[in-house]
Amino acid sequence: MSAVLHALSLTGSMTWEITWALILGFGLSAVVQAVVRKSTVVAALGDDRPRTLALAAGLGAASSSCSYAAVALARSLFRKGADFTAAMAFQIASTNLVVELGIILALLMGWQFTAAEFVGGPVMIVVLALLLRAFLTPALLRAARAQADRGLAGSMEGHAAMDMSVRRDGSFLRRLCSPEGVTATAHVFVMEWAAILRDLMAGLLVAGAIAAWVPDAFWRSFFFDGHPLAAKFWGPLVGPLVAMASFVCSIGNVPLAVVLWKGGISFGGVVAFVFADLLILPILGIYRKYYGPRMALLLLGTFYVASAVAGYVVEFVFGGLGLVPDQARARIPQEGVTLNYTTWLNVAFLALAAALLVRFFRTGGREMLRTMGGAPAGGRDDGHGDPAGRRGP
Repeated sequence: MSAVLHALSLTGSMTWEITWALILGFGLSAVVQAVVRKSTVVAALGDDRPRTLALAAGLGAASSSCSYAAVALARSLFRKGADFTAAMAFQIASTNLVVELGIILALLMGWQFTAAEFVGGPVMIVVLALLLRAFLTPALLRAARAQADRGLAGSMEGHAAMDMSVRRDGSFLRRLCSPEGVTATAHVFVMEWAAILRDLMAGLLVAGAIAAWVPDAFWRSFFFDGHPLAAKFWGPLVGPLVAMASFVCSIGNVPLAVVLWKGGISFGGVVAFVFADLLILPILGIYRKYYGPRMALLLLGTFYVASAVAGYVVEFVFGGLGLVPDQARARIPQEGVTLNYTTWLNVAFLALAAALLVRFFRTGGREMLRTMGGAPAGGRDDGHGDPAGRRGP
């Protein structure tokens, strides 16, 4: 019982440490998604040119999603006419280049990991684009499109189909500050939390349990701690494999990344682990449903190589610049609730979250929650698909 309580205590401490950052990140994402329509995203992703992939990365970073919702949304974009490579770039960015991930990495591990996220993410997208250009044949793409158009359900389909953006015209600020803009922001904010909460809590619980029960000596042996050169080459190779087996995706894998970093995995190994959130076993099964077994295998291979290469790039670039932080200073938050800046920030942002939650439930939010896991929209719709039959707030 004492071991269980210790694990839960660590989980609670990590949760308290990152609460305000999560609210801030999802709030910023909600503001952008409230005024950017999904039909606009589809129209911008028609090919795999470098400019288009850069735009896909930017749009994905602005439309933060849990891994399951990101995968469902990428298929939706592909079915509506987006280029497959551009849709995959959007998918990567919407889970790995988002503000809340960067803030949490800085809080729990140091600013260097945040910088590595925004350096390694584009590297991963470039490597993926090159691999898909080399190995994605027209026949395989046609088969994947035919499978995608069957509309088999994966996870978070209803959430991915919702377009909660403001319909009225006007400037960004005018639409955002309108009653419809406030409602749209509240809807996106709460729905993103509803989508991510399961994975986030799973990640915190797994990280707390591993931190409490698995001795550091095990991880130090597994990651070749004490053999610096071997660790640098081993980390980015094994990081994605640990991620695949952990079943924890999206932001939920950051607490576990803290445990692995404290346990001795290399800097690049941490980055590769975080970037492999789209390779966990349940999502590989969804790729098979969405695009067929051959495309699922291609995505497994290309995503693995891309995350490992990104890990190697940040390992040697940051190492060469002397920016890799000292592992000996790694810590797992254990203080809990104390009277410091974290507590004041949490109080302020929890009040903001409460206000958005009230707005959400007063403007039809309960029905949206019921439909967030619904079936995908059939065929090529007009970009306004919503399982609840809504056309925005």
